[in-house]
Amino acid sequence: MDWLTQTLNFDSFFTVTIGILVLFIGRQLNHAIKLLKEFSIPDPVTGGILFSGLITLIYFITGITVEFNLFARDVLLVYFFTTIGINANLRDLLKGGLPLVILLVITIGYMVVQNLTGIGVAHLFDLKPAVGMLGGSISLIGGHGTAIAWAPRIATDFQISNAMEMGVACATFGLILASLMGGPTAKYLINKHQLSPTHHDKLDVGIAENEKDNAISGFDFLDAIFSIHVCVIIGYLFNEAIAKLGLQLPLFVTCLFAGIVMTNVIFRINIKRITGTEWPARSPAIALIADISLGAFLAMSLMSMKLWTLIDLAAPIFCILGVQFIIAIFVNLYIVFPLMGKNYDAAVICAGFGGISLGSTPTAMANMSAVAKRYGNSHLAFIIVPLVCAFFIDLVNAVMIPYFLSIFN
Repeated sequence: MDWLTQTLNFDSFFTVTIGILVLFIGRQLNHAIKLLKEFSIPDPVTGGILFSGLITLIYFITGITVEFNLFARDVLLVYFFTTIGINANLRDLLKGGLPLVILLVITIGYMVVQNLTGIGVAHLFDLKPAVGMLGGSISLIGGHGTAIAWAPRIATDFQISNAMEMGVACATFGLILASLMGGPTAKYLINKHQLSPTHHDKLDVGIAENEKDNAISGFDFLDAIFSIHVCVIIGYLFNEAIAKLGLQLPLFVTCLFAGIVMTNVIFRINIKRITGTEWPARSPAIALIADISLGAFLAMSLMSMKLWTLIDLAAPIFCILGVQFIIAIFVNLYIVFPLMGKNYDAAVICAGFGGISLGSTPTAMANMSAVAKRYGNSHLAFIIVPLVCAFFIDLVNAVMIPYFLSIFN
């Protein structure tokens, strides 16, 4: 505890410990409250929002700020996306070709609409168009990382002193809305159209509770960890190489692709591994690690939110996000679902698009994971959604953001 700054600091060890506790609390609440389970609200979302609310209450009562060291959280994000890459078989990637292109086109079009919406609502409050951009693809599609990256430039170039607070606020509330949108959207579509998975495949993320044969040995788990680490090393080297060419990508993106390459190279040429085991693509151990990584990551992300910093920006933020939320639902129900085939895969993809549209890639994956555990898996959704939102969106946003800023300012 730093008494001078009234700050209670938790190091990485205690942050992970609290994150696990928050995840368990969310799971217990979801089991106890039928409405949360019915709408497939992810466990870390329930626990994380509750805990961030408690921290906010502590701040208002005592004036003490709680700070978390989130290094372990970022490591878990890399772990999670590496597992997604390891599970990606080339045949599925080819199968996802046309749906991938369709979803990408829809998402790019939606990003344009999202920015125009943010700028339009900002104009109603006599705010600069750059403020609307902070309530558009910078913070919503882009998430906290993009908002933090662009806020200093917007603050300097457009004399918006609270650009950082505005961007982080929109990203924070967008994350909450995205977490609450995906499950209910999928449930509505599945019930309305009487949808069910055509194949009863094992889950890409997690293990279904009704599966009995889920035995994982210690060596299975270690082999999965070892395989993930190999892919992370390759992904890191690839990330360093493209950085020297002037292209900046998050580490988890290059690790995702390293996993894809390793899986398909090993499957194709049948390399004999020193571990004496098969490559763990779509194994229970990989699914378990994916589930743990995603759940703990999202729990730590949500529990560390400082909701009290958003009060002064409440009016414009809530108006921008309210309109964005309505548009996102409309696009999901009447554009994404029909164009993706009006089937079960499309419904799970809609759960993911709910996370993409207002939140982040992990939110999209958590939404789909919650739906898949309840209704059944969709390999297609778990292939094309992370490729769209973890790779292509970053590239498109890098071009779209400066273009819009130059036009409207």
